[in-house]
Amino acid sequence: MSNQSQIDQIAERVERLLVRYKELQRTNALLSVQVDALAQERDSLKSRLGAARARVDALLERLPEAAGSPKQKRTA
Repeated sequence: MSNQSQIDQIAERVERLLVRYKELQRTNALLSVQVDALAQERDSLKSRLGAARARVDALLERLPEAAGSPKQKRTA
């Protein structure tokens, strides 16, 4: 095998590696955007859950106590 043939093979492999590297960079960028969006959605859902939990707790506090049963403290 001649030196030029080996150099051509190496150059071709390097080109393929560069193409793959660029594809991976694009994929990573897209995944980072998705992670950010999901983190924002998670934070929003946690906030909404906290607000709903507070409303339920407030409603439970307004309920009359059952006759003869001690008031129980709820824990989250």
